[in-house]
Amino acid sequence: MKKEQVVNCQFSAWYPIFKKHTIKSLILPLPQNVIDYLLDDGTLVVSGGDNSTQQNQTNSDSEAEEDIQWSDDETTTTVIAPEFPEFNSKVLEAINTLGGRVFPKLNWSAPRDANWIALNSSLQCQSLSDIFLLFKSSDFITHDLTQPFLHCSDRDTPDPPINYELVLRKWSELIPGGEFRCFVKENKLIGISQRDYTQHYHHVSKQEAQISQSIQEFFSQNIQHRFLEEDFVLDVYRDSWGKVWLIDLNPFGEVTDSLLFSWEELTSGNSLSANQEEGDTVQQESPVFRHTTSEVTVQPSPCLSYRIPRDFVDLSSGEDAYKLIDFLKLKKNQQEEEEEEEAQQ
Repeated sequence: MKKEQVVNCQFSAWYPIFKKHTIKSLILPLPQNVIDYLLDDGTLVVSGGDNSTQQNQTNSDSEAEEDIQWSDDETTTTVIAPEFPEFNSKVLEAINTLGGRVFPKLNWSAPRDANWIALNSSLQCQSLSDIFLLFKSSDFITHDLTQPFLHCSDRDTPDPPINYELVLRKWSELIPGGEFRCFVKENKLIGISQRDYTQHYHHVSKQEAQISQSIQEFFSQNIQHRFLEEDFVLDVYRDSWGKVWLIDLNPFGEVTDSLLFSWEELTSGNSLSANQEEGDTVQQESPVFRHTTSEVTVQPSPCLSYRIPRDFVDLSSGEDAYKLIDFLKLKKNQQEEEEEEEAQQ
Protein backbone atom coordinates (compact mmCIF):
# COMPACT_ATOMS: atom_id res chain seq x y z
CA MET A 1 0.00 0.00 0.00
CA LYS A 2 1.43 3.34 -1.08
CA LYS A 3 0.47 6.86 -0.12
CA GLU A 4 -1.02 7.50 -3.56
CA GLN A 5 -3.43 4.60 -3.03
CA VAL A 6 -4.56 6.07 0.29
CA VAL A 7 -5.10 9.47 -1.34
CA ASN A 8 -7.15 7.93 -4.15
CA CYS A 9 -9.40 6.18 -1.62
CA GLN A 10 -10.60 9.45 -0.11
CA PHE A 11 -14.36 9.79 -0.31
CA SER A 12 -14.22 12.88 -2.52
CA ALA A 13 -11.98 11.00 -4.99
CA TRP A 14 -14.34 8.10 -5.65
CA TYR A 15 -17.80 9.50 -4.92
CA PRO A 16 -18.17 11.46 -8.19
CA ILE A 17 -17.30 8.31 -10.15
CA PHE A 18 -19.80 6.01 -8.44
CA LYS A 19 -22.37 8.55 -7.28
CA LYS A 20 -25.36 6.75 -8.79
CA HIS A 21 -24.43 3.45 -7.14
CA THR A 22 -24.14 4.68 -3.56
CA ILE A 23 -25.94 6.68 -0.88
CA LYS A 24 -26.53 10.37 -1.52
CA SER A 25 -23.86 12.43 0.23
CA LEU A 26 -22.56 15.97 0.59
CA ILE A 27 -18.93 17.01 1.16
CA LEU A 28 -17.91 20.10 3.15
CA PRO A 29 -14.33 21.41 3.51
CA LEU A 30 -13.18 21.14 7.13
CA PRO A 31 -11.88 24.51 8.43
CA GLN A 32 -8.53 24.50 10.21
CA ASN A 33 -10.03 25.81 13.46
CA VAL A 34 -12.41 22.84 13.49
CA ILE A 35 -9.50 20.44 12.92
CA ASP A 36 -7.62 22.07 15.80
CA TYR A 37 -10.67 21.70 18.03
CA LEU A 38 -11.07 18.00 17.17
CA LEU A 39 -7.42 17.36 18.05
CA ASP A 40 -7.50 19.38 21.28
CA ASP A 41 -7.55 16.88 24.13
CA GLY A 42 -8.05 19.66 26.68
CA THR A 43 -11.39 20.79 25.27
CA LEU A 44 -13.90 18.36 26.68
CA VAL A 45 -17.07 20.33 26.03
CA VAL A 46 -18.82 19.81 22.74
CA SER A 47 -20.46 22.49 20.66
CA GLY A 48 -21.90 22.87 17.26
CA GLY A 49 -23.00 26.47 17.46
CA ASP A 50 -26.67 25.51 17.57
CA ASN A 51 -26.95 24.50 21.21
CA SER A 52 -23.69 25.42 22.88
CA THR A 53 -22.99 23.22 25.86
CA GLN A 54 -22.01 25.62 28.65
CA GLN A 55 -21.58 25.38 32.36
CA ASN A 56 -22.11 28.59 34.40
CA GLN A 57 -22.43 30.46 31.13
CA THR A 58 -20.79 33.90 30.87
CA ASN A 59 -20.48 36.38 28.05
CA SER A 60 -17.39 36.03 25.91
CA ASP A 61 -16.24 37.54 22.64
CA SER A 62 -13.92 34.62 21.99
CA GLU A 63 -15.17 32.09 19.46
CA ALA A 64 -13.19 29.03 20.53
CA GLU A 65 -11.67 29.44 23.98
CA GLU A 66 -11.93 28.02 27.48
CA ASP A 67 -12.55 30.61 30.19
CA ILE A 68 -11.56 29.29 33.62
CA GLN A 69 -12.03 31.47 36.68
CA TRP A 70 -10.74 30.80 40.19
CA SER A 71 -11.78 32.57 43.44
CA ASP A 72 -10.51 32.37 47.03
CA ASP A 73 -13.83 31.37 48.58
CA GLU A 74 -14.85 28.70 46.11
CA THR A 75 -13.72 27.35 42.81
CA THR A 76 -15.92 28.24 39.85
CA THR A 77 -15.13 26.79 36.47
CA THR A 78 -16.69 28.41 33.44
CA VAL A 79 -16.20 26.40 30.28
CA ILE A 80 -17.45 27.94 27.08
CA ALA A 81 -17.86 25.48 24.26
CA PRO A 82 -16.19 26.47 20.98
CA GLU A 83 -18.60 27.80 18.40
CA PHE A 84 -18.22 27.80 14.64
CA PRO A 85 -21.27 29.72 13.41
CA GLU A 86 -20.39 29.87 9.71
CA PHE A 87 -19.42 26.20 9.50
CA ASN A 88 -22.41 25.23 11.62
CA SER A 89 -24.85 26.94 9.24
CA LYS A 90 -23.34 25.05 6.29
CA VAL A 91 -23.60 21.75 8.14
CA LEU A 92 -27.23 22.36 9.16
CA GLU A 93 -28.11 23.28 5.59
CA ALA A 94 -26.52 20.07 4.33
CA ILE A 95 -28.27 17.97 6.99
CA ASN A 96 -31.64 19.47 6.02
CA THR A 97 -30.92 18.78 2.35
CA LEU A 98 -30.26 15.14 3.22
CA GLY A 99 -33.54 14.73 5.12
CA GLY A 100 -32.58 15.86 8.62
CA ARG A 101 -30.52 12.81 9.61
CA VAL A 102 -27.01 11.95 8.44
CA PHE A 103 -24.14 9.51 8.85
CA PRO A 104 -20.87 11.47 9.31
CA LYS A 105 -17.31 10.58 8.35
CA LEU A 106 -14.02 12.17 7.33
CA ASN A 107 -11.97 11.57 4.18
CA TRP A 108 -11.63 7.86 4.99
CA SER A 109 -13.10 6.84 8.33
CA ALA A 110 -16.39 7.00 10.19
CA PRO A 111 -16.42 7.14 14.02
CA ARG A 112 -17.67 3.56 14.36
CA ASP A 113 -15.61 3.10 17.50
CA ALA A 114 -17.47 5.93 19.27
CA ASN A 115 -21.15 5.02 18.83
CA TRP A 116 -21.22 3.94 22.50
CA ILE A 117 -20.98 7.56 23.63
CA ALA A 118 -24.13 8.68 21.79
CA LEU A 119 -27.42 8.59 23.72
CA ASN A 120 -28.97 6.23 21.17
CA SER A 121 -25.72 4.26 20.59
CA SER A 122 -26.02 5.21 16.94
CA LEU A 123 -23.99 7.18 14.42
CA GLN A 124 -27.13 9.02 13.35
CA CYS A 125 -26.58 12.78 13.67
CA GLN A 126 -28.95 15.73 13.43
CA SER A 127 -26.60 18.60 14.35
CA LEU A 128 -22.97 19.61 14.36
CA SER A 129 -22.76 19.00 18.11
CA ASP A 130 -23.83 15.37 17.50
CA ILE A 131 -21.02 15.04 14.98
CA PHE A 132 -18.44 16.67 17.25
CA LEU A 133 -19.34 14.35 20.13
CA LEU A 134 -18.63 11.30 17.97
CA PHE A 135 -15.54 12.72 16.27
CA LYS A 136 -13.85 13.83 19.50
CA SER A 137 -14.44 10.37 21.00
CA SER A 138 -13.12 8.39 18.03
CA ASP A 139 -9.63 6.96 17.57
CA PHE A 140 -10.52 6.28 13.94
CA ILE A 141 -11.06 10.00 13.32
CA THR A 142 -7.84 10.90 15.16
CA HIS A 143 -5.98 8.43 12.94
CA ASP A 144 -7.33 10.13 9.81
CA LEU A 145 -6.24 13.54 11.09
CA THR A 146 -2.79 12.61 12.39
CA GLN A 147 -1.38 9.55 10.64
CA PRO A 148 -3.33 8.51 7.53
CA PHE A 149 -0.18 7.08 5.90
CA LEU A 150 0.97 5.04 8.90
CA HIS A 151 1.08 1.63 7.18
CA CYS A 152 2.30 2.79 3.76
CA SER A 153 5.39 1.10 2.31
CA ASP A 154 6.71 4.45 1.05
CA ARG A 155 6.38 6.19 4.44
CA ASP A 156 9.87 7.71 4.08
CA THR A 157 8.70 9.87 1.18
CA PRO A 158 7.05 13.26 1.78
CA ASP A 159 3.36 13.07 2.66
CA PRO A 160 1.04 14.36 -0.06
CA PRO A 161 -1.13 17.32 0.97
CA ILE A 162 -4.56 16.43 2.37
CA ASN A 163 -7.60 18.67 2.25
CA TYR A 164 -9.73 17.39 5.10
CA GLU A 165 -13.47 17.19 4.51
CA LEU A 166 -16.60 16.45 6.46
CA VAL A 167 -18.69 13.90 4.61
CA LEU A 168 -22.40 13.80 5.40
CA ARG A 169 -24.32 10.80 4.07
CA LYS A 170 -28.11 10.51 4.00
CA TRP A 171 -29.11 8.31 6.92
CA SER A 172 -30.13 4.82 5.82
CA GLU A 173 -31.16 1.92 8.04
CA LEU A 174 -28.74 -0.80 6.96
CA ILE A 175 -29.17 -4.31 8.33
CA PRO A 176 -25.72 -5.58 9.43
CA GLY A 177 -26.40 -8.98 7.84
CA GLY A 178 -26.53 -7.30 4.43
CA GLU A 179 -23.07 -5.73 4.57
CA PHE A 180 -20.06 -7.34 2.88
CA ARG A 181 -16.42 -6.39 2.35
CA CYS A 182 -14.86 -7.21 -1.00
CA PHE A 183 -11.13 -7.44 -1.74
CA VAL A 184 -9.92 -6.50 -5.21
CA LYS A 185 -6.42 -7.25 -6.48
CA GLU A 186 -5.26 -6.28 -9.97
CA ASN A 187 -8.88 -5.38 -10.76
CA LYS A 188 -10.06 -8.90 -9.90
CA LEU A 189 -12.49 -9.66 -7.08
CA ILE A 190 -10.61 -12.26 -5.01
CA GLY A 191 -12.49 -12.37 -1.72
CA ILE A 192 -15.82 -11.50 -0.10
CA SER A 193 -16.25 -11.40 3.68
CA GLN A 194 -19.29 -10.95 5.86
CA ARG A 195 -18.87 -7.44 7.33
CA ASP A 196 -20.30 -8.21 10.76
CA TYR A 197 -18.40 -11.45 11.36
CA THR A 198 -19.29 -11.50 15.07
CA GLN A 199 -22.80 -12.78 14.30
CA HIS A 200 -24.25 -15.72 12.44
CA TYR A 201 -26.91 -14.72 9.90
CA HIS A 202 -29.02 -17.62 8.73
CA HIS A 203 -29.98 -15.96 5.44
CA VAL A 204 -26.30 -15.51 4.50
CA SER A 205 -25.63 -19.25 4.86
CA LYS A 206 -28.82 -20.09 2.99
CA GLN A 207 -28.25 -17.62 0.13
CA GLU A 208 -24.46 -17.79 -0.14
CA ALA A 209 -24.42 -18.54 -3.87
CA GLN A 210 -26.97 -15.83 -4.73
CA ILE A 211 -25.21 -13.22 -2.61
CA SER A 212 -21.81 -13.98 -4.13
CA GLN A 213 -23.23 -13.93 -7.65
CA SER A 214 -25.04 -10.60 -7.20
CA ILE A 215 -21.91 -8.95 -5.74
CA GLN A 216 -19.79 -10.28 -8.60
CA GLU A 217 -22.24 -8.91 -11.16
CA PHE A 218 -22.35 -5.53 -9.44
CA PHE A 219 -18.56 -5.37 -9.38
CA SER A 220 -18.05 -6.37 -13.02
CA GLN A 221 -20.79 -4.06 -14.33
CA ASN A 222 -20.19 -0.95 -12.22
CA ILE A 223 -16.80 -0.95 -10.47
CA GLN A 224 -14.21 -3.01 -12.32
CA HIS A 225 -11.65 -0.95 -14.29
CA ARG A 226 -13.42 2.29 -13.33
CA PHE A 227 -11.56 3.09 -10.12
CA LEU A 228 -8.23 4.90 -9.97
CA GLU A 229 -6.47 1.91 -8.41
CA GLU A 230 -6.14 -1.76 -9.35
CA ASP A 231 -5.88 -2.92 -5.73
CA PHE A 232 -8.58 -1.74 -3.32
CA VAL A 233 -11.29 -2.85 -0.89
CA LEU A 234 -14.96 -2.03 -1.31
CA ASP A 235 -17.81 -2.32 1.15
CA VAL A 236 -21.19 -3.14 -0.36
CA TYR A 237 -24.73 -3.61 0.89
CA ARG A 238 -27.22 -6.10 -0.54
CA ASP A 239 -30.78 -5.10 0.24
CA SER A 240 -33.80 -7.34 0.74
CA TRP A 241 -34.62 -7.12 -2.98
CA GLY A 242 -31.18 -8.40 -3.95
CA LYS A 243 -29.88 -5.06 -5.21
CA VAL A 244 -26.27 -4.23 -4.36
CA TRP A 245 -25.11 -0.76 -3.33
CA LEU A 246 -21.60 0.63 -2.93
CA ILE A 247 -21.01 1.86 0.63
CA ASP A 248 -17.31 2.67 0.80
CA LEU A 249 -13.89 2.22 -0.82
CA ASN A 250 -10.76 1.53 1.22
CA PRO A 251 -7.03 1.06 0.62
CA PHE A 252 -5.80 -2.47 -0.03
CA GLY A 253 -3.56 -2.82 3.03
CA GLU A 254 -3.25 -3.22 6.78
CA VAL A 255 -5.05 0.03 7.56
CA THR A 256 -8.23 -1.75 6.40
CA ASP A 257 -9.64 -4.58 8.51
CA SER A 258 -9.34 -7.88 6.60
CA LEU A 259 -12.20 -9.42 8.67
CA LEU A 260 -12.45 -13.17 7.94
CA PHE A 261 -9.31 -13.13 5.79
CA SER A 262 -5.71 -12.33 6.68
CA TRP A 263 -3.63 -9.84 4.77
CA GLU A 264 -0.98 -12.48 4.26
CA GLU A 265 -3.31 -14.71 2.26
CA LEU A 266 -4.88 -11.76 0.41
CA THR A 267 -1.48 -10.57 -0.85
CA SER A 268 0.20 -13.95 -1.43
CA GLY A 269 -1.48 -14.95 -4.66
CA ASN A 270 -2.56 -18.59 -4.74
CA SER A 271 -3.33 -19.15 -1.06
CA LEU A 272 -6.99 -18.21 -1.45
CA SER A 273 -7.65 -20.67 -4.26
CA ALA A 274 -5.76 -23.32 -2.27
CA ASN A 275 -8.19 -22.80 0.60
CA GLN A 276 -11.22 -23.56 -1.54
CA GLU A 277 -13.00 -26.66 -0.29
CA GLU A 278 -12.57 -29.85 -2.27
CA GLY A 279 -15.40 -30.52 -4.66
CA ASP A 280 -16.26 -26.82 -4.83
CA THR A 281 -18.17 -26.28 -8.07
CA VAL A 282 -17.45 -22.55 -8.16
CA GLN A 283 -15.33 -21.53 -11.12
CA GLN A 284 -11.65 -20.98 -10.43
CA GLU A 285 -11.88 -17.26 -11.12
CA SER A 286 -14.70 -16.74 -8.62
CA PRO A 287 -13.88 -14.96 -5.35
CA VAL A 288 -13.68 -16.83 -2.06
CA PHE A 289 -16.80 -16.11 0.01
CA ARG A 290 -16.49 -16.30 3.79
CA HIS A 291 -19.14 -15.84 6.44
CA THR A 292 -19.71 -16.85 10.05
CA THR A 293 -21.34 -20.26 10.26
CA SER A 294 -23.51 -21.55 13.09
CA GLU A 295 -20.63 -23.75 14.28
CA VAL A 296 -18.37 -20.75 14.90
CA THR A 297 -18.52 -19.20 18.36
CA VAL A 298 -20.17 -15.77 18.29
CA GLN A 299 -17.56 -13.12 19.09
CA PRO A 300 -17.82 -9.67 20.66
CA SER A 301 -17.50 -6.65 18.41
CA PRO A 302 -13.85 -5.53 18.01
CA CYS A 303 -14.98 -1.94 18.60
CA LEU A 304 -15.85 -2.81 22.19
CA SER A 305 -12.16 -2.45 23.05
CA TYR A 306 -12.45 1.29 22.51
CA ARG A 307 -14.83 1.62 25.46
CA ILE A 308 -12.12 1.01 28.08
CA PRO A 309 -8.67 2.55 28.61
CA ARG A 310 -6.13 1.20 26.15
CA ASP A 311 -3.71 0.45 28.99
CA PHE A 312 -6.14 -2.14 30.34
CA VAL A 313 -6.31 -3.84 26.95
CA ASP A 314 -2.52 -3.91 26.61
CA LEU A 315 -2.10 -5.35 30.11
CA SER A 316 -4.70 -8.07 29.60
CA SER A 317 -3.25 -9.12 26.24
CA GLY A 318 0.41 -8.81 27.26
CA GLU A 319 1.12 -6.57 24.25
CA ASP A 320 2.98 -3.91 26.25
CA ALA A 321 5.73 -5.44 28.39
CA TYR A 322 6.74 -2.11 29.95
CA LYS A 323 3.23 -1.43 31.21
CA LEU A 324 3.15 -4.92 32.68
CA ILE A 325 6.51 -4.37 34.44
CA ASP A 326 5.33 -1.04 35.85
CA PHE A 327 2.11 -2.64 37.03
CA LEU A 328 4.00 -5.44 38.81
CA LYS A 329 6.36 -2.93 40.43
CA LEU A 330 3.40 -0.94 41.67
CA LYS A 331 1.78 -4.04 43.16
CA LYS A 332 5.09 -5.00 44.81
CA ASN A 333 5.48 -1.54 46.36
CA GLN A 334 1.92 -1.65 47.64
CA GLN A 335 2.55 -5.05 49.21
CA GLU A 336 5.77 -3.84 50.89
CA GLU A 337 3.97 -0.79 52.30
CA GLU A 338 1.19 -2.96 53.71
CA GLU A 339 3.75 -5.27 55.33
CA GLU A 340 5.56 -2.29 56.93
CA GLU A 341 2.29 -0.95 58.32
CA GLU A 342 1.43 -4.35 59.81
CA ALA A 343 4.90 -4.58 61.41
CA GLN A 344 4.53 -1.15 63.04
CA GLN A 345 1.21 -2.16 64.53
